[in-house]
Amino acid sequence: MSQRVGFLGPEGSFSHEATVSLGAENAVAYRNLADLLAAVTNGEITQALVPLENALEGTVAATIDGLVFDHELFIVHELILPISLHLLAKPGVSVDEVTSVRSYVHALGQVRNFLSSRGLTTVETASTSQAAREVAESSEKWAAVGSRLAGQLFGLDPIASDIADHGANATKFVLVEKDRVALPTGHDRTSIVCFQDADRPGSLFGILGRFASRDINLTRLESRPTKQGLGNYCFVIEFEGHIGDDVVSDCLIDLQAHLARVKFLGSYPVTGEQSHDRRGDVEQARLRADEWVSQIKNLIS
Repeated sequence: MSQRVGFLGPEGSFSHEATVSLGAENAVAYRNLADLLAAVTNGEITQALVPLENALEGTVAATIDGLVFDHELFIVHELILPISLHLLAKPGVSVDEVTSVRSYVHALGQVRNFLSSRGLTTVETASTSQAAREVAESSEKWAAVGSRLAGQLFGLDPIASDIADHGANATKFVLVEKDRVALPTGHDRTSIVCFQDADRPGSLFGILGRFASRDINLTRLESRPTKQGLGNYCFVIEFEGHIGDDVVSDCLIDLQAHLARVKFLGSYPVTGEQSHDRRGDVEQARLRADEWVSQIKNLIS
């Protein structure tokens, strides 16, 4: 039986495009991220591919807050998808005729300068493909910001192409599951959330020092409000390595023993070789240091 993979729909969204790139054959569209994550929790689907971070707009709050506060799910895979945004409209409609532009909030943010320079008003939708559907079904001269695939699926033309305000646009997607941690590959990343009893001087330094003392390289650090009052924050931390690695598990044990709570979000394979090479260099350095100390100890008499 094939796994059911959910994505932020409808079809034609960047989430759909990312899901197709994974080779998922039994994909299911959901109308918003809250429903998508809940579907994994309650067993409707086996996995969900959700957007986590965009190169231009940063963290997707609905995803990270859902994983941190609302669900007990694990990240099992990471995927980087290059993003090319287009202004889509019905055939025959020009940019000058567009009365309103619709899209997902992050997509609108990525083309803010393009839209404002043309005086175009915006309306937020649940996804880029939902925006394309609304434009296709409307009798108004609306436009959507979305993928070329969305335009093809809903019969829209790209009336302006590659309209992002900055180049090198990409979105990081993560595949999440319930009750499974991905096997180590030798090139992995781990995500956790650190909660504290109270904010006090040096508290963040105390957390980060445990990684530094073990030569664990951090790849992302972000504070998120705990939703328990102004000024209360937790820290979302990504770092190289897998919980199956001795040095990583030792670090997590140390953190769990000294903090109010540590939430494990997953250890998962990532693309590229850099972190694998770095981890190997660190391990070799530790072996050489261990041999050096052993040689000195052998002289004790």
